[in-house]
Amino acid sequence: MLHFDQLPAAALAQRFGTPLYVYEEQTIRQAYRRLRAAFAFTDLRLHYAMKANANPWILRLLLEEGAHIDAVSAGEVHLALAAGCPAHRILYTQSAASDADMAFALQRGVLVNAESLSQLARLGSLAPGSRVCVRLNIYLGGGHHSHVITGGPDSKFGIDWEQWPQVQELLTAKGLRLVGLHCHIGSGIRDASLLAHAVSHLFHTARNFGPLEFLDFGGGLGVPYRDEEGPLDLAHFASLMEEKYRAFCQDTGTSPAIALEPGRFLVATAGNLLCRVTSVKQERKHLFVGTDTGFNHLVRPAFYGSFHRIDAVTPRPGELRPTVVTGNLCEGGDLFTRDEHGPLPRLLPPLQEGDLLVLREAGAYGFAMSSRYNSVPLPAEVLVDGNQAKLIRRRETLEDLLTTVPTALAPETL
Repeated sequence: MLHFDQLPAAALAQRFGTPLYVYEEQTIRQAYRRLRAAFAFTDLRLHYAMKANANPWILRLLLEEGAHIDAVSAGEVHLALAAGCPAHRILYTQSAASDADMAFALQRGVLVNAESLSQLARLGSLAPGSRVCVRLNIYLGGGHHSHVITGGPDSKFGIDWEQWPQVQELLTAKGLRLVGLHCHIGSGIRDASLLAHAVSHLFHTARNFGPLEFLDFGGGLGVPYRDEEGPLDLAHFASLMEEKYRAFCQDTGTSPAIALEPGRFLVATAGNLLCRVTSVKQERKHLFVGTDTGFNHLVRPAFYGSFHRIDAVTPRPGELRPTVVTGNLCEGGDLFTRDEHGPLPRLLPPLQEGDLLVLREAGAYGFAMSSRYNSVPLPAEVLVDGNQAKLIRRRETLEDLLTTVPTALAPETL
């Protein structure tokens, strides 16, 4: 029988119901410690990219480990502060940020990372003389899918690195003090050489500016989702990065802090979506096994064609059969065993209605990207440590669907 840490999955399903997100606390802590230990930098700041999973309980345990926070919205700034993160350990980087968004962060003492010349100018008008970080598009991109590439000519993110003279002019004109430079090329990258190439480019561009407090190389550190995939070679990446850092420090006579923004790397493998089989039907072409969850709870397969390992909690004896595992939404694309082109059957043991399944590696961009589509409430989340399970988000009810709707629907008057 399948366990999460020391607790049987079936016992968790009985106690908390399904669908249920289950996270293993020690897996998250160990991932953070492994990443921190890989680098020899005196001042290394690991900004957890909380868009991967913003549950405040997970934020708290990473803050206990020493993490900083990468926040990409006013809401994430709010959650990070509520979880106990000091404002000075938050870097706020929002695409197309409004003046109201920036003012929210500035009023709370959070450093803004400007990603356009327009934003930099507006920030100078809002808070002349303030400290600022600048995000550059270094024209290098990568990632597990085209949707997650955040650098290069087709990317909406960052200021073209060749516009660094305009950046300097705005900093001077608006009286802003540049304290950091930032880049981020994409998500789910397991190629150490590609990541190191981005590092080289930011070091090169940083030479055009004066002394900086830090250089932030973004996130994108990938994890394997398939058994045949290898992990990112952390030791190799760290070695390449440290070599380039030593050369930069020697050339410039400065020694800025180094920042990385891991998200998926810290939480993906720690999370699992536990669900129950609700339908088994053999059609002309496929054996469809339906569940009590859907892409409203885990959108990655439908959105990216992403692969998640699927295990039966208590496998039944019998020959493995090609199976298409589906969700319960009124959408043809609501399939968990698929690629970008459609159904992709998975060899699974015989399944019956009532059986429990686990969708693996769902800790990153799982609940964080969930929705109430089809008016289906959101699932609960549980954090497991040893033989203890803590409810860290209650299951929504049907009544919760009405919480933001006025009880009396009246025409709005201006």
